Amino acid sequence: MDPRPLDALDLKLMQALQLDGRAPFSRIGEVLGVSDQTVARRYRRLRTTAGLRVVGVVDEARLGRASWVVRLRCTPDVAEQLANALARRADTSYIELISGGTEVLCAMKPRSRKDRDELLFERLPRTPRVVSVSAHCLLHVFYGGPLSWLDKIQALDADEERALRPSSAEPPGTSDTADTSDTPDSPDTPSNLDAGDEALVALLRRDGRAPYSELQAATGLPESAVKRRVERLRSSGLLYFDIQHDTEPFGQGVGAMLWLTVAPSALADVGQALGAHREVRFAAAITGQANLVAAVLCRSTGDLYAYLSEKIGALDGVRSVETTLTLRQVKQLTYEPAPR
Repeated sequence: MDPRPLDALDLKLMQALQLDGRAPFSRIGEVLGVSDQTVARRYRRLRTTAGLRVVGVVDEARLGRASWVVRLRCTPDVAEQLANALARRADTSYIELISGGTEVLCAMKPRSRKDRDELLFERLPRTPRVVSVSAHCLLHVFYGGPLSWLDKIQALDADEERALRPSSAEPPGTSDTADTSDTPDSPDTPSNLDAGDEALVALLRRDGRAPYSELQAATGLPESAVKRRVERLRSSGLLYFDIQHDTEPFGQGVGAMLWLTVAPSALADVGQALGAHREVRFAAAITGQANLVAAVLCRSTGDLYAYLSEKIGALDGVRSVETTLTLRQVKQLTYEPAPR
């Protein structure tokens, strides 16, 4: 990885793409006061030096699908192999090796109960050298989904952010997209993805900036129809664009998962407080003994200690916290096997 730190323009570009992953480089350049060639050049460099990827993501909750966080305790000799096998599945994301290499953490979005049961009740428990499987359903997301840690870096000023936010997209946080209960559909909100939508999403999941010509080839639809479909999915909130990137260039060298046991009466307040912390990139209420999970990024273990003792310790209602360090991230939103 290129050791050079990210400069102000790099940070602005990454936050701009988080706001609108398909924004033309010309529009980004106009708002940031640089040429579109400069934006394109920075984008290509960041893909190499910071692992930058724009990825299309479906908000599964809007389709009535539940998401899960699964902890798999296993012997160290199979952890990496298991993590890589899970990473190749289309219904997984954010796969990490934690707990000294004896545990695999996996975010899972099964498309149906059958898929969920097949993985949780059959495949994983029968996998050799898997000691235990602990599955936690996400009940409510306080921070995550369309809201990204890049939204917290504040590289853009208010005018730049306003100019770069897509007019057709629903502002982050204006709807409870994480609630897994059914919600009434508006006339313009698709309740299911048809074959054309699925083809679009599959390509955008690999490359959120895929040109319309590629999307047209994948679906066989006219380019105008493809554009309408993409805008319809985006405006409904069903499709959003997220940014995959390395954290080390930001100086965030320590990642950790926090499993909090919180008094039920304080769960909402603690979850909202966590979502406002700069260190938190994801926070959700879950099922299980720990009823709240959070993913955090810190500069060092000393900073993590300070965060736990000062910010977490100051929250009323927190009864206990289990902390697991992330040793290595195997998959974020997409999976790219390491070259042999």
